[in-house]
Amino acid sequence: MINFALFSALATFYFTMFFTPGPNNAMLTASGMKFGFIRTLPHALGIPLGHIVQIGLTCFGLANLFLLYPGIQFYMKILCFLYLIYLGWKMIGSFSMTQKETGRPLRFYEASLFQFINPKAWSIAITVASGFFPSEENIFIGVAFVTITAAVICFPTICLWALFGSGLRKFVGNVKTKKIVEYLLAFLLVLTGIFILFK
Repeated sequence: MINFALFSALATFYFTMFFTPGPNNAMLTASGMKFGFIRTLPHALGIPLGHIVQIGLTCFGLANLFLLYPGIQFYMKILCFLYLIYLGWKMIGSFSMTQKETGRPLRFYEASLFQFINPKAWSIAITVASGFFPSEENIFIGVAFVTITAAVICFPTICLWALFGSGLRKFVGNVKTKKIVEYLLAFLLVLTGIFILFK
């Protein structure tokens, strides 16, 4: 049954998972730093939509696919790792070219689709479907409950990372500082990918 205790537990779980470092937050920080908060908003809006669809599908039974074919998760980890390596590579030299307006933030639909190769996002969806889903409720009411709660918690939480990145822009003034930040962000993206790959 849906009650305040269940909502509080689910909201706490979502906040913890959405706030802690992961691929989405690393990418939002980098995007906020390079493009600013406003231009990063479509990226930040796309993430909750991807999560909502993913969590809904998982609650409707997609999690069984992972139980039948556990190898799928391994290939998703590899895809996520390769994508983060690619983003890290693109990060090198990107700040020194901001005046030329090269590159662009992730689009709304791209951020949504990324959730389907993001292992952290899948672990959130599977945990919610198995541990927080109010099974005694009508399935549609239960799915609405877990997905709406995800949307309400996810967007403001991940926006903190985009704002953090945007706030760092003022400290990236000279070329030397830009280079250091580029390599640091690239390293963090690669490190995130390695962590996901071997988790």
